[in-house]
Amino acid sequence: MKHMLRLAVLASAIGLITACNNPFDKKPKLDTEMQKFSYALGVDIGRSLEGIRDDIDLKAMQQGLADVQKKDKLAFSDAELEKIKMAAVQTLRAKKMKEMEAKASGANATGSKFLADNGKKAGVTTTASGLQYEVLKEGNGAHPKATDVVTVHYKGTLINGETFDSSYDRGQPISFPLNQVIPGWTEGVQLMTVGSKYKLYIPGALAYGEHGSPPKIGPNETLIFEVELLGIK
Repeated sequence: MKHMLRLAVLASAIGLITACNNPFDKKPKLDTEMQKFSYALGVDIGRSLEGIRDDIDLKAMQQGLADVQKKDKLAFSDAELEKIKMAAVQTLRAKKMKEMEAKASGANATGSKFLADNGKKAGVTTTASGLQYEVLKEGNGAHPKATDVVTVHYKGTLINGETFDSSYDRGQPISFPLNQVIPGWTEGVQLMTVGSKYKLYIPGALAYGEHGSPPKIGPNETLIFEVELLGIK
């Protein structure tokens, strides 16, 4: 967050934005190299502030840029500006935490209901940890241990059906130490034998937990994986 705020201030301080006197409701010309460069820099700054777009006033930001460009007296001293930014960072962090907590709570409730219903389906087994699995194809090879390196093909989806990752789409299986992935995988893949294909239903606590795995996986998201165990190294 501090980095994003510093980026905007730095860009204005070094005088690289030349079109800052234009109101935001008027489109500047983009004919010269300077205009194009200024626009490109503005795009970079805009993208860097994407996460707080609803927490900034573009007109006030424009005024800050203009004051620096024209070397006008600033509305606040440097010390006051630092205090303002620090307070804003704390406010934004608190806001983000509340949003994350709300998402986590909602995802946890939705996931719990999904798993409760899913666990009643024929062919779905629930383990003591809360992991659920369904055998799609049973192999006849060995079971891996947590310390083994396994090779798998997989597809991961959210409970709404959205695919967030797939080795099938990449056309290449993946190998990894089984004890270095999310707990739901470590437990679930050990239940499999080489040549088998399972469907794993993984509660948020056994997946990426309260932090999620942005941008595709939110906090406490319940995940579904189709996993094909190809080999054990």
